[in-house]
Amino acid sequence: MPSMNKVQLIGHVTRDLELRSLPNSSQAVTNFTVATNEAWTDQAGKRQEHTEWNQCVAFGKLAETCAKYLTKGRLVYVEGRLRTREFNSQTQGAPKQQRTEIIAGRVMFLGKPEAGEPNEGDEGEAAKQ
Repeated sequence: MPSMNKVQLIGHVTRDLELRSLPNSSQAVTNFTVATNEAWTDQAGKRQEHTEWNQCVAFGKLAETCAKYLTKGRLVYVEGRLRTREFNSQTQGAPKQQRTEIIAGRVMFLGKPEAGEPNEGDEGEAAKQ
């Protein structure tokens, strides 16, 4: 039976992005966090809220487009897949840590566009307007 690994979310970028290159490669990469909010009323009638901090990563041309146009507070749509990776802790003797990220394949810039900004970045290519 086939499987599917797909994530879609709309939220706000939590900080300005920085573009860098992967070690031993010239491929561009940028990491960013998208905050998504959920609100509900509990059984006692009290309003509850929860914020999820979604770690995202984009590569190549998509990373370049995101780093150029996404800024802190910007509303954004991200579509991609989940990937969990293991890495060594910076603390001597600490166990390996895991981090689950959304590998972005499509990013749409929502809200009021800036001058010259594309509507979205898709699979490493800036979409044509």
